[in-house]
Amino acid sequence: MAAMATKVGADSRAVAPLELVDFGLGPYLNQVPSPRFPVYTRGNAGEVYPEVVFPLSMTMFTEMGTEAGREAALRSGLITGKEVDELTAGGGIFGGYMYLNLSLARVIAVRTPGASVAEIDATYLGSEDVAPPHVSHPSDRNLWATLRGIRYALRLIGARSLPVLDHQRAAVEAWRQALPDLTTATDDELVAVLDGAVPHLVAIYAEHLAISGAAGLGVNLLRRSCEALLGDGSVALELLSGIGGVSSAEPSHALWDLGRMVAADPALGAAFDAGLDGLADRLAVDPAAEAFCAAFEEFLKRHGCRGPNEWEMACEVWGTDLSLPLTLVDRMRQADDDHDPRKRAAQLSDRRRELLVDIRGRLRRGKSRRLERDLRCAVLYSRGREEAKTLLVEIIHDCRLAARELGRRLAERSGGRPDDLWFVTAEELDDFRDDPAAFTDLVDSRRATRDALAELEPPFTFSGEVPPVSTWARRSDVQGSDIAVGTVLSGIPGCSGIARGRARVVTDPSDPGDLGPGDVLVAPLTDPAWTPLFVPADAVVVDVGGQLSHAVIVSRELGLPCVVSATGASRTIPDGSLIEVDGMAGTVTIVAMPGG
Repeated sequence: MAAMATKVGADSRAVAPLELVDFGLGPYLNQVPSPRFPVYTRGNAGEVYPEVVFPLSMTMFTEMGTEAGREAALRSGLITGKEVDELTAGGGIFGGYMYLNLSLARVIAVRTPGASVAEIDATYLGSEDVAPPHVSHPSDRNLWATLRGIRYALRLIGARSLPVLDHQRAAVEAWRQALPDLTTATDDELVAVLDGAVPHLVAIYAEHLAISGAAGLGVNLLRRSCEALLGDGSVALELLSGIGGVSSAEPSHALWDLGRMVAADPALGAAFDAGLDGLADRLAVDPAAEAFCAAFEEFLKRHGCRGPNEWEMACEVWGTDLSLPLTLVDRMRQADDDHDPRKRAAQLSDRRRELLVDIRGRLRRGKSRRLERDLRCAVLYSRGREEAKTLLVEIIHDCRLAARELGRRLAERSGGRPDDLWFVTAEELDDFRDDPAAFTDLVDSRRATRDALAELEPPFTFSGEVPPVSTWARRSDVQGSDIAVGTVLSGIPGCSGIARGRARVVTDPSDPGDLGPGDVLVAPLTDPAWTPLFVPADAVVVDVGGQLSHAVIVSRELGLPCVVSATGASRTIPDGSLIEVDGMAGTVTIVAMPGG
C-alpha cells in the first residue's frame, strides 16, 4: 500500500495532490482547483459521492481519477496534452466533497461543431443557470483539436457494440477468482486486494468516462435529429424509454420478485408487519421463510455491492447492512401488479417499436437512417455507461469487504473501532497496521471533522476557489421558500408522461418514510440505491441532474414521468401535498396542500 501511495503522489504532471487542509473544523481532504479550468460542480458528482469522502478510499483511489481522466481526455482528441497537464484531474475534492470539472466539459463543447455550453450544462449538470458563466480563454478554440474530435466522434457514431466492456468484465472475473478467502487471508493478502484492484479501476473508469461522453453525444445528436426531421426534439425522450439492458435497473426486478413472495405469503407478510428492526435475524430462524431467505441470498450475491454511496468503500451497502434491501422489499410488497417493472418495460418497448414504425413511414429512407443511427448511438452508450459503473462498483465492493475484515482485526487487537481504518490515508496505512493505538487521537480528530462537514451544505458550483467552509449553510438551516397551490416548479424533462399523486419527500433511500403505491418520489438527488424506490412510485422529481443522470435513465426504463433539475423541490414541496408531474414539459405543479 505504501508503494501504491508513493506512485499516486509521485506524478509531477501538475495534478494537485490530495492534502489534509484545516478549514477551521480540523484538517481534512482538499485539493487545489485548476486555474485553467476553474469551474467545478457537484452536479453528477453528487450522484456518485453524495457524502463527505473518507481519507483511505480517496487517497487510495486518487490514481483512478487522475490516470483515467487523462486517458479519456486525450483519447477524445479534443483536449491537448498540455491542457491535461493543467487540469486538476477530471474533478477534485474540496472541503471533503467530490466535485467534477465543468470548465473542461465546456471547452469540449466549444470545440465540438454544433454543440454549445448550455447544451453541455443541461446534459451533465442539469441546472444551466446555477453554475458561473463560462469565461472564454484564448485557447478555447483549437482547429486541430476540433478536427481530431470530429474523427473520434465519427468512430463513436459508427460503433455497434462495446466489446471492450466484455474484455474488462472477463479480466475482473479472473482477478476476482484469484482473490483469497477473506476469513483466512493474512493481513498482507487483504492489503494486496486493495493494491490489485487499482489497475482494473483505472482501466474501467477511463472507459466509463469515455462512454459517458459518447452517451452525451448520442443523446444530443438524437434530439437534434428529432428536431430537424420531425419538428419535435421531445420525441427523443420516447425513443430512449424502455431500451432495456440497463444494468442499474436490474436490481429492481429481483427486489420486485422478493416483494411478490412476501405479498403472496401471509407468514412472510406478518414477519414484515412486525417491523423492520431485527427482521433479518427473525427470517433466518423462521422455517416458513426458508425459500425467501434462499432467494434473498442469491439477490445479495448478485447485487449486494449496491447501496447508498456505493462508490465509497467505507459506507454500508445492501450486502453489509441487510436492513437496507429489506426496507426496499417492504416497499415493493405494497405495490400492485401494475407496478411490475417487467410489465412496464414491455409496454415501453412496444410503444418504442410502434413509434419507430410511424417515423419510418413519415421519413424518407436516408433521413430515417440518420435518426436510427443517432438512436443506436444513444442507446449503445447509455447502456454501456451503466454497465461500466456497475463493474466499478463491484470491484469497490471487493475492496470494501477486504478492508472491513482488516479493520475488524486491527480493532480486535488494539481495542479500537473497526471503522478507524477509514480515517487513515493510504500513506499511513502501514504504520497504522503496526500500531493502531498510536493513531487514536488523529482518527478521533478526523472523525469529528468529517461529522462537522457532513452537517454543512457544500456550494453546488464554484469558480476559482471554493468558498470558505465558514460560509457554508448548515443543512438543518436550509429552508425552502413558501409555496402555494398553483405554484409551478420548472426543471428538465426526464421521461414523458403526466402523473398526479401525493408527494413523498425522501432524503435517504434507506428511510423511504410513507412512500407507497401512487405516490410521487421527491428527492434531492438519486444514485442506483434509489432505483427500487422508483418502482412503487408513479413519478419522480429530483432537485438536480442532467439528461444523463441516474434518475432520468432509470425513469425511462420504468416508464415513470420524471422531472430533474427541479431546483429546491425537496425543500419547497411539502410532504403529503398533491402534485402533478409533467415529464414532457418538465414541470411540477402544486395541486393541493397536505390534507387538502
